[in-house]
Amino acid sequence: MLAETRRKKILEWLQEEGSARVRTLADAFDVSEVTMRQDLEKLEIDGHITREHGGAFLKSVSQQVREMALHHRDNMEAKQRIGRAAAQLVNDGETIVLDSGSTTTEVAANLLQRRDMTVITNALNIALMLGGEAGFEVHMTGGHFKAPTLSLSGERSADYFKGLFFQKLFLATAALDIDAGLTYPALSDIAVKRAMIEAAGRVYLVADSSKIGLRSFSSLCGLDRVHVLITDAGIQAADRAAIEAIGVEVIIA
Repeated sequence: MLAETRRKKILEWLQEEGSARVRTLADAFDVSEVTMRQDLEKLEIDGHITREHGGAFLKSVSQQVREMALHHRDNMEAKQRIGRAAAQLVNDGETIVLDSGSTTTEVAANLLQRRDMTVITNALNIALMLGGEAGFEVHMTGGHFKAPTLSLSGERSADYFKGLFFQKLFLATAALDIDAGLTYPALSDIAVKRAMIEAAGRVYLVADSSKIGLRSFSSLCGLDRVHVLITDAGIQAADRAAIEAIGVEVIIA
């Protein structure tokens, strides 16, 4: 991997995780710790991160957490449309899971008029949004706190779903590719997302069209594990045809 490409992916990792140790990043990207420190130094000079002894953290993390703001806020108009369309597929009395992320947050925002709902989530902001509403019973996973997504992640979060069954999962992704499937910038979310998928009767992937055709660092699963993709009108006709050929229903918001 070229240095510039590697640094871009390191930044994407930190934008997803909030912070990371040098050793963890060096192992993940298969470079020496010396090389990784040089990469982090360059990212710090460019103003993206702050280095600390043995690691680095995203510069905007502290303010973001204080404001309870999500890091990924691009393409919000499309995400809002997707959120409205996804919420229309939820009925009163259902048990659903909402993954963390800016698009799933828009799904949650459009559920406020539902009643007798049980919602399981790993997203703190979603729990706070729905937890005080009449008609909602909200459960949270445990796990490691991730500042950029205001979420709980890792193996402990994944263990929460053992032995559970729920009707619908609204899943977020960082990238969606016909061949590579669903991919993410880092590793910690993979276990919990796989556990969510295993426990779900039906998987709804909510992803704006800017994510289609992209590949990120770590693989979650193939598109064949998804029942429905809810996206926006920016999806290319060829991509839609290829996704539908796999057996995935495509809903355009």
